[in-house]
Amino acid sequence: MIRKVTRGVIEPMRTSVLIDRTQALFTAVGDSAKKAVNTVFLQWGLLLFIIGFLLGRAMILSEITPFVLPFIAVIYVLRKEKTGLAAIALFAGALTSVYESGWFVLTAIIVYFVVQKVVERFSDNATKVLPFTVLLSSLLARVILTFVMTGQVSNYALMMAGVEAGLSFILTMIFLQSVPLVTMSTVKQPLKSEEIVCLIILLASVMTGTIGWVIYDLTVEHMLARYLVLLFAFVGGAAIGSTVGVVTGLILSLASVASLYQMSLLAFAGLLGGLLKEGKKLGVSIGLLVGTLMIGLYGEGGGELTLTVMESLVAVAVFLLTPRSLISQLSRYIPGTTEYSQEQQQYLRKIRDITAGRVEQFSHLFQTLSNSFQSSQAVSDIDDAEREIDYFLSNVTEKTCQTCFKKERCWVTNFNTTYDYMTMIMNETEKNRKISDRSLIAEWSSYCVKDEKVIKAIQDEISHFQANKKLKQQVLESRKLVADQLLGVSRVMGDFAKEIQREKEVNHAQEEQILDALRGVGLEIGHLDIYRLEEGNIEIEMSVPNDDGHGQAEKIIAPMLSDIVNETIVVKSEEHAFYPNGYSHVSFGSAKRFVVETGVANVAKGGAWVSGDSYSTIELGSGKYAIAISDGMGNGERAHLESNETLQLLQKVLQSGIEETVAIKSINSVLSLRTTDEIFSTLDLAMVDLQDARAKFLKIGSIPSFIKRGHDVTKIEASNLPMGIIQEFDVDVVSEQLKAGDLLIMMSDGIFDAPKHVENKEMWLKRIISEIETNDPQEVADLILEHVIRSGSGAIEDDMTVVVAQVKRNTPKWAAIPLYHQTRFLRKEAQ
Repeated sequence: MIRKVTRGVIEPMRTSVLIDRTQALFTAVGDSAKKAVNTVFLQWGLLLFIIGFLLGRAMILSEITPFVLPFIAVIYVLRKEKTGLAAIALFAGALTSVYESGWFVLTAIIVYFVVQKVVERFSDNATKVLPFTVLLSSLLARVILTFVMTGQVSNYALMMAGVEAGLSFILTMIFLQSVPLVTMSTVKQPLKSEEIVCLIILLASVMTGTIGWVIYDLTVEHMLARYLVLLFAFVGGAAIGSTVGVVTGLILSLASVASLYQMSLLAFAGLLGGLLKEGKKLGVSIGLLVGTLMIGLYGEGGGELTLTVMESLVAVAVFLLTPRSLISQLSRYIPGTTEYSQEQQQYLRKIRDITAGRVEQFSHLFQTLSNSFQSSQAVSDIDDAEREIDYFLSNVTEKTCQTCFKKERCWVTNFNTTYDYMTMIMNETEKNRKISDRSLIAEWSSYCVKDEKVIKAIQDEISHFQANKKLKQQVLESRKLVADQLLGVSRVMGDFAKEIQREKEVNHAQEEQILDALRGVGLEIGHLDIYRLEEGNIEIEMSVPNDDGHGQAEKIIAPMLSDIVNETIVVKSEEHAFYPNGYSHVSFGSAKRFVVETGVANVAKGGAWVSGDSYSTIELGSGKYAIAISDGMGNGERAHLESNETLQLLQKVLQSGIEETVAIKSINSVLSLRTTDEIFSTLDLAMVDLQDARAKFLKIGSIPSFIKRGHDVTKIEASNLPMGIIQEFDVDVVSEQLKAGDLLIMMSDGIFDAPKHVENKEMWLKRIISEIETNDPQEVADLILEHVIRSGSGAIEDDMTVVVAQVKRNTPKWAAIPLYHQTRFLRKEAQ
């Protein structure tokens, strides 16, 4: 029974292992076959030999051979070790064509090598002058051969030699770009349009070497040309297909006048095949057959039509049997194809990942540095305190106990008692500057024979002890500040790395839906790209014709987008005539749920021009709105510069993305370390989130702020010292949930301290604010300042600044424009 169960378990395992081994074997065989083909055709040069053989046979106008010298010259420059193989291939091909052609190939190769050696002696860059070398070699070879064979050189012979040399000159430049594409294992990315045309010319030139080859009355070059057109039409579409047809047909027509009609057939077939590429291989094949029938009936009639159709059918059969992997490999190098786009996206993704990786490395570095500073600060405070006491007492005993005759009794026999007494005396002296505990003095006097001397030494040493303790505390605070700053930078860089790694989402269906909707109402749209479709964070960019400032994007397109995505969309930015065709680039995005309107009223002390107060309103890119007031110490120019610099630093740091509390601590560190002058400034900062209207208040030495909702007034306050006094302090953050219609009133201390006769200034300001009937921010600010100045009998004894901000629901300027017969718009949810 056990044997049966074991067999039932083992047999499926054996089958699975056998399948895995079989798959591995097929994979290994496929890789080996691919490697063998690559070795034989590319490394050994079989492909090079085949190309050289066919180019040696190729002729134009039945008497000139312009392909030989360009090919051998390019091989000599690019792959010098294969020059002998290429020369043998060219000569062998020429011998199979025309007797005189073989002699010309041999003579041309010899003349070229002679000329090339001469050129190399006088030129450092042989590649740059290669076309001229080929031109001279071709002309000399044809003239020499004609003179040897006929004894004279006629004008006609000179003319044909010039034509042949000119074609060789042009083909040399073409082959320099195209030969590496078919003879090397790796191809650079991407192919340019010129390189694609050069590749087609090379392939068509190779096909002319098959002229005269017939299989069952079917012409080989016709079948190869049509197969080439099918392949490129399927890969690149109508533009590439028709280009291949024209170029291939032109070269075949030059080689054989009887093939002149082939240019029309191939061009028309390439165009039709490219237009029908959505029908896959079958659609492209139908395009070739339709083109064959139409051009065949027009050009040849019924006699040769059957052979022409049979040639097209053979090309279609070979095309249908072409492996998909080969077509995909070719598609990677043709611009406009899906494979090409994927290749480019993969390259961009690689660059993006490398950049994000570098940024993450820096983020981890700053985080590690921050942890290092924090860990260095995490040393046991108890051990440090005991060590400091030991150092303190050792300094005291060095001046007193070392010369005492009772040192042995105090510090050996009664060590703990002596240590405790001196510690209590030190603590008492440090706390009260003197010893107020009479019992402690009495006990110490009865215990120590030099009691007054010891107490005097402790009092003298305590000042140094406190100074060292304060210095060490400042070092620890500085370390903590640096750790916080490094951690803030680390977080910013980490968020930046994540932002880099966010790809443009693939939203082809949604893009087509929006384009159809906009174009369906008669709008002209160039292109449209959707970058994000998250609710509340939509990003859409498009190109539209220039409307001469009529606001088409804001008044028509944005409202229509609002209806399509069921969310308010507004114009974020618009760049006129951004594209070469004159189109404008417009960026659309989600509108914020709330907006903030501000009003400011300020006056300098005594009605002067320069106020020591500064204010700023900043709309941050993170969807937050910052309102800040800074009051420099004193009045006048110096105070203005101090407060203004504080706000400038704040704006730059906040816009970098650093969190608010870290930003304020960083600014405080800069202000406290920058100068030894006692110049300080206050900071009153409010951060309003425009999506949910939640506000954060950070008050550094500033007076309370007020929130007015209807007739209710709420006070917002926090206790922090002004900036620049000490290097380290805790920032109290007060959060409040605002509502639409709320008024936020922020002011400097000049407003708060102005009414001298008022005892409870907070209640007085609350009453003034609650009695104001208007909700306009500017009017409220003006009225508050007016009340304060009137309360002081018109005297302005300090700088005064009032900033009033009103939170409103964002009502778009233009309502959504409904579109009828619209399908449901699909979008991804925010992750």
